Amino acid sequence: MGPRLDYGKLAPAAYRAMAGLERATGPESGLSPRLRHLIKVRASQINGCAFCVDMHVKEARQDGESQQRLDLLVVWRESPLFTPEERALLTWVESVTRISETGTPDQDYAPLKEFFTEEQIAKITFAIVTINSWNRLAVSFRSQHPIDPPK
Repeated sequence: MGPRLDYGKLAPAAYRAMAGLERATGPESGLSPRLRHLIKVRASQINGCAFCVDMHVKEARQDGESQQRLDLLVVWRESPLFTPEERALLTWVESVTRISETGTPDQDYAPLKEFFTEEQIAKITFAIVTINSWNRLAVSFRSQHPIDPPK
């Protein structure tokens, strides 16, 4: 299975717009790298985007995230390694990512208000929307993650 097409090259204006959204939800958003990494990795896991999981796990490790937390992120509900703030965030990531199934109910939204301001919640949700969009592009067009050389 190889890549289908180079969507960035074929639709440069749309790609630039996506890149702008990525910048707006990145460091300039004011959200911590830890939270941004959890959003990107968990949504990418749910969406089955190998390209994005590979990229964002590597970025998270570079920013100091532990390998154990990254390994257990897929089963975060069963692990004591995630804080109440992170659990509220991850619940919302899953709810928004699976919006056709969840409808983003109040029970998934309400815990956010204990830890985040409305502005932060808006930025978190834009970050979730952004990674979901990248996932859909990468999966649709079969973007291939690099293969790391053996150690």
